[in-house]
Amino acid sequence: MSIPQQGGGPVESRDDLIAHVEAGCKPRTDWRIGTEHEKFGFRLHDHAPLPYDGECSVRTVLEGIADRFGWSRVYEGEYLIGLSRGRANVSLEPGGQLELSGEPLETLHQTCDEVNRHLCEVREVADSLGAGFLGLGVAPEWSTAEIPRMPKGRYAIMRAYMARSGSKGLEMMHGTCTIQVNLDYESEADMVQKFRAGVLLQPVATALFANSPFRNGRPTGYRSWRARIWEDVDADRAGAPLFALEDGFGFEAWVDYALDVPMYFVYRDGAYIDASGQSFREVLDGRLPALPGQRPRISDWADHLTTVFPDVRVKQFIEMRGADGGPWRRICALPAFWVGLLYDAGALEEALDVAGSWSGEPFRDFRRDAFRHGLDAEIGGRRLGEIARQLLEIARGGLARRARAGLVDADETQYLNELFSVVERGETAADE
Repeated sequence: MSIPQQGGGPVESRDDLIAHVEAGCKPRTDWRIGTEHEKFGFRLHDHAPLPYDGECSVRTVLEGIADRFGWSRVYEGEYLIGLSRGRANVSLEPGGQLELSGEPLETLHQTCDEVNRHLCEVREVADSLGAGFLGLGVAPEWSTAEIPRMPKGRYAIMRAYMARSGSKGLEMMHGTCTIQVNLDYESEADMVQKFRAGVLLQPVATALFANSPFRNGRPTGYRSWRARIWEDVDADRAGAPLFALEDGFGFEAWVDYALDVPMYFVYRDGAYIDASGQSFREVLDGRLPALPGQRPRISDWADHLTTVFPDVRVKQFIEMRGADGGPWRRICALPAFWVGLLYDAGALEEALDVAGSWSGEPFRDFRRDAFRHGLDAEIGGRRLGEIARQLLEIARGGLARRARAGLVDADETQYLNELFSVVERGETAADE
């Protein structure tokens, strides 16, 4: 969610940053599910990407959603850049992608209701404008140069920095879409277990949700070109955070990692100040060139954490970030996969046992092979599709034991059906 963070007092020391992350700990009864998903907008008559302004544009879509469905407008200067309603937000991503950051909800039934309601709202407005929206991991035809730039201050700073920090940073910003799920943790030990499971099992999620085989109108040779793009975005802030598998990982180790990720900006008085490449450690000492003599705020730290992009990320919850964008049934399936594995203690232990021997270069190869080969990738002599089936059975058990009933269904296991279909057919969306 790329809207400036709010709240919090001054930061006096590194301990305050650790305390901020630790404050995310919640009792199991308060655990929630937050789902985020992005989609590409385009004009129906010529399939061109939506510009920011004009009769059929990103801005008119946002205005239509606000007018018809009771969302509040979010501005940056004169520019409409997002919407809010309750604890949910719709944000405008760098290439005009629309992202829903959903409310923290108790059940997958509520999550899917929210997804369906949002997509219906978007479609009603888009239809009236002659626009459409596309659920894929990568824009399949438009070049990076063809995709309009959105007028947000943070993106101008990020573009300039990414152009020199990796070969595919601009392609990632403007030409990719993802689905992610945000989950809670009870304690530092619980966070560590969930984070490690997320790191090790992310290649399986990437393969199951692979939905980006095309770029510039041609096959790429990858099931998930979106995942491949991330390999060349910025080595300082992206990739698999394998340090989490080492002894001693916890809140302090995560904070130290994030402190060493170069900054992009700080936000003051309604404007973004370029701090690209500078160190948050210097902010702690009041030595940040962008803010000479000033102490940082907790909101600065929260903003900085939104610019750290590994496969798994901690803010005051854990984000699973490895899936391509997709249609409704796949949006609902991603939180089902991770909630089933991580919100039941027995399922989490079983899932970690599945990946217990994965490490080092074999795991790195497995992760990269999942981008290209999807269900056909292998590790330790096992095919990813076989591993995925085992994990889906574990997730189904975890969801059944949660026993969260909906209006019709006795539990949440139905939301895994799409993924069971994938492994039974042996075909991902990219293969289709």
